[in-house]
Amino acid sequence: MKLSRVPLSLVATVAVASSVLTACGGSDDGGGGGKKEAPKTTALDINRTDPAQLTQGGTLNWAIDQFPVQFNEMEVDGNQAATNVVIEALMPSLWHSAPNGEQVPNRAFLLDASSRTEGGKQIVTYRLNPKAKWSDGTPITYRDLEANVRAMSSKDPAFKVGTSAAYEEVSSVRRGKDDHEAVLTFDKPYADWRAMFGAPNNTPLYPAKYMADAKGFTTGYLNKIPLSAGPYKLAGIDKTAQTITLVPDSAWWGDKPKLDKIVFHAMTTESMPAAYANGEIDYFDLNAGVAAFKQASTVKSGEIREAGGPNYRHLTFNGKSPKLSDPNVRKALFKATDRDTLVKSSVKGVNWEAKPLNNHFLVPNQKGYRDNAGDLGTYDPKAAGRLLDEAGWKLDGKVRKKGGEELKLRFLIPTGQPASKNEATILTQMWAQVGVQLDVRTVPVNEFFDKYLTPGEFDVAPYSFSRTPFSASGSSNIYASNGGSNISKTGSAKLDELLDKAGRATDPAAALETVNEADAEAWRVAGVLPTYQLPEITAAKKTLANLGAQGMADITYERIGYTK
Repeated sequence: MKLSRVPLSLVATVAVASSVLTACGGSDDGGGGGKKEAPKTTALDINRTDPAQLTQGGTLNWAIDQFPVQFNEMEVDGNQAATNVVIEALMPSLWHSAPNGEQVPNRAFLLDASSRTEGGKQIVTYRLNPKAKWSDGTPITYRDLEANVRAMSSKDPAFKVGTSAAYEEVSSVRRGKDDHEAVLTFDKPYADWRAMFGAPNNTPLYPAKYMADAKGFTTGYLNKIPLSAGPYKLAGIDKTAQTITLVPDSAWWGDKPKLDKIVFHAMTTESMPAAYANGEIDYFDLNAGVAAFKQASTVKSGEIREAGGPNYRHLTFNGKSPKLSDPNVRKALFKATDRDTLVKSSVKGVNWEAKPLNNHFLVPNQKGYRDNAGDLGTYDPKAAGRLLDEAGWKLDGKVRKKGGEELKLRFLIPTGQPASKNEATILTQMWAQVGVQLDVRTVPVNEFFDKYLTPGEFDVAPYSFSRTPFSASGSSNIYASNGGSNISKTGSAKLDELLDKAGRATDPAAALETVNEADAEAWRVAGVLPTYQLPEITAAKKTLANLGAQGMADITYERIGYTK
């Protein structure tokens, strides 16, 4: 699971695309719930093998798409996928993420964690493993948690924190019964407190001495990794060769790592398939690219590993646009969208069976997923036409009109993105069947959000949401009425209330139930139409074990090795 730290952050890119168009049948108008079974999705594909059955030794050559400079993942410039996969072999994570997104203690660092509520405040107690030490021999204690919280919640802009989510909710950190017990107090209950101090949210624990001030936070791990605490340690950073080499740390107190060495090779994504075919690298992420998939599939010593990833593709509708301010017009376009056709076209060529996604906050292989789309998730052009008629948009020739104005929508796509171009081609034909014309506008990818989406200079736009396992608290910024990343500018008081309730629930089951209630309301609001869960597709040497398409799961580096 290689994710952006910001929950549900905005991503313009996805590589899979092709072109084909067909049409198929329908249903009736409406929206809302219905507890339907989640589509079957592969949650994990890593050649899972008991480490006892693996060879002791060997080198893993792992391709990454850029050469990291900032090794503090929580500093704004350190939030990169390449940085994540390197640093998370070296730094403490109090949590492991299961394939369904559940968080379980990483007992190498965290023996137990419990939460209780007193006087309206939430109190979380962490029992740290007393064996855990930094590479200089300093014990890992409550002081490290305290320093991380203080840095991550600092109002001083000099800290350059990527996001203070979760950390800013903590009002105090104190010593428990000894140095290995930390007690955190939240002034208000916070559902996703497990998002802190862990690789699943790309916020591992860093030493207190480098979190104490802004200089340490921003420069302490710049071009270097001075302290670590993991199964591996840094052996070298070679800027000329563009490699980072890790070797087992003999001071590691957990299960012995299986590999002798992990070498990360920074290279362009375009060069990865050839390097893999030539045996220069053993593992890389295809980013769902069709060309890379085809080339990697021909390597006899390797195999493709696929799982449902945490991210998903969608269409955002501008609720402030005069033509889309009426929710019924947006709902009509939902029903005019044959998502089955759109999905099949989008993943054609990568051997992945995707299904339409019917939840805004959870993916099918995630615990709690429920289909809440109701009739709005069903393709029905006749019902779409009726809704448009009722909204005053009458068919006049090939295009509907209202007050003499055509129902012509600005469909915004970024340059160089075949997935977006493919979606534009299909939807132009699909929506024309109900009298809606698309004006497809291609804009520079680096201006897609700042100059167009955020200011509202569009009607409809396709892009991807990059997610973490933390659904309860991670969605407000996208879907709340006043959310800073609410590109659709839609919402409702009920949705705001449900999102806040989910984020404040201390019982995980109650939080998931409320998340699904919020999702049903998000369908009624009709500002975002989920299309499909993005696949995570990797190429790996056949003998490589316990690494591949991780889905919602994090990587346990000491378990990676080669079969005998």
